[in-house]
Amino acid sequence: MKNRMNPFRHFKPLAVSPTRRQLLLSGLALALVGAKPHASQAAGSPAALRHNAHGKPAAKAPGSKRLVMIDPGHGGIDSGAVGHEGSQEKHVVLEIANHVRRFLQHRQFDARLTREEDEFIPLYQRVEIAHQHQADLFISIHADGFTSPSASGASVFALSNRGASSAMARYLSKRENAADEVAGGKYRQQDNYLQQVLFDLVQTDTINNSLTLGRHVLGQIRPVHHLHSPSTEQAAFAVLKSPSIPSILVETSFITNPEEERLLGTHAFREKIARAIADGIVNFFEYYDAHQPKPR
Repeated sequence: MKNRMNPFRHFKPLAVSPTRRQLLLSGLALALVGAKPHASQAAGSPAALRHNAHGKPAAKAPGSKRLVMIDPGHGGIDSGAVGHEGSQEKHVVLEIANHVRRFLQHRQFDARLTREEDEFIPLYQRVEIAHQHQADLFISIHADGFTSPSASGASVFALSNRGASSAMARYLSKRENAADEVAGGKYRQQDNYLQQVLFDLVQTDTINNSLTLGRHVLGQIRPVHHLHSPSTEQAAFAVLKSPSIPSILVETSFITNPEEERLLGTHAFREKIARAIADGIVNFFEYYDAHQPKPR
């Protein structure tokens, strides 16, 4: 059952010279050993976070359910985007995340949240929490804002290490990556996953799986809500920088759009968009399983 641990964690770093590779892996090991747990982190010592040289966590127990880590964006002193009527992104996305968790649990998945309440968690620690739990997927949920109130619709983003796929993707990633600045930037130097070592080791398969996941989630959102972007966008979102866990960021709507702020304020819409996200996740796993090589 060891192979059942997680089909996405066959880490294949980009080709580098042996000397370069040794230096990179040494730097990664030092960075992970130096990580300090946050009070809100999941149970377990920092040792639970330390992966081997290939970014692969310890094996899960046989028969474990697939685990989806759901990340409600912002929280605590970081309110996120604020709508014209005063709606705060951090509260809206926490309720949506709870709905996603409930729907996934009904489908026999293990689904957990990076935060259960209104608290601030630095971006890099959200990624670490997913690794501590040995998550199979990471979904960050947002309801962001833009300078123009006319911006509307849902979007899905995956990681890019080659620059943003659009001006909007660049704007939103810059905005989201600045979330830690509300805490005075004191967490910036602690960010293990933002170091160049992980850009050099980033797993191409992980990004490809993230794009496939994004396509399935968009396919479920499309019938229930207007899309701002018809395909999965890419940018260097800090919260998506796991080298081994397929990760996407879902912008459920623009809270700075008056009509969408009203929608986000309703229980019916929050539940509807959450169900679409959950269905997209389920469809992704079904697709992935169906396309796995059959044992001979």
